[in-house]
Amino acid sequence: MLLATLLPLFALPAAVSAHGFVHQVWVNDKKFTGNVPGADPTDSVVRQISQVDPVKGATNAAVNCGHDAQLAADVADANPGDTIGFVWSGGDLSAWPHDTGPMLTYMADCGDDCTTFNSAKAKAGSSRTSTSPQTSPFPSNLAPGNYLIRHEIIALHLAESQGGAEFYPSCTQLRVGGSGTGKPTADELVELPGAYSDTDAGILVKNVFNTPPPKYTFPGPAVAAFVGASSDGDDTSAGGSKTSSAASSSSTGGAKSAGSKPGKSCKLRRAVPSTTSKQKRSPRPRPHNVSRVMRGLSLGLVKPH
Repeated sequence: MLLATLLPLFALPAAVSAHGFVHQVWVNDKKFTGNVPGADPTDSVVRQISQVDPVKGATNAAVNCGHDAQLAADVADANPGDTIGFVWSGGDLSAWPHDTGPMLTYMADCGDDCTTFNSAKAKAGSSRTSTSPQTSPFPSNLAPGNYLIRHEIIALHLAESQGGAEFYPSCTQLRVGGSGTGKPTADELVELPGAYSDTDAGILVKNVFNTPPPKYTFPGPAVAAFVGASSDGDDTSAGGSKTSSAASSSSTGGAKSAGSKPGKSCKLRRAVPSTTSKQKRSPRPRPHNVSRVMRGLSLGLVKPH
């Protein structure tokens, strides 16, 4: 999650721009900017991380919300059915550099206050819909409450070798209104780390750049039943990419889940530059058990420029 300061980024080594973070979060047409990783923090709804490098290893504690993710001071308001969008940028605010891999989104119940919520205690559930690569709709029946949304990209350009997949998680704090009653059941909740293994399909992907592209299976738990799968992970065509997102909510408490379960599959494709993407930066703490209110898979990643 993320927020602000541009100057430090331009001073970073060129290699840093090869990785990145969530620069902006959009709820419908309202934009929220994240703090630049490692910069002096300003108030944001996105939890700031300390560096733009990827998290390596599916059981790494930083898979939770990113490297040394810090609590954010603000909370964004949303309602069931609203759309949330994420803008990923390179470390120097250039276009997102990696073009092969899924996007997944989880949602955890923060309880009374997301600004003090320890993400290590989060649990999650899921739902899915097909939209553009960087956006996910909230379930129309999602129960009101305070939620931590964990959005991630799993870059697969090195995933042919065990431990090669690169995780880019980000956490954003939201308050959902309305009168919905939808929540995941206990057996639909997962924790992160804990939901993935380095040998899971979707994380260890042999022949990832083969032609035709191999069938891709999303890692992690199935989408929560209350959301219902509104779309499958369809194949993408050479000219574009398709996203499958999952919505989830969670309850606080102990963690759960060991390894991922087979999910929907699709074919991997490279991303095409987006002409509508927007941008901004990164934020702080992290969730331990995260529920997936949204789990989006994009066969291409967001390219802001």
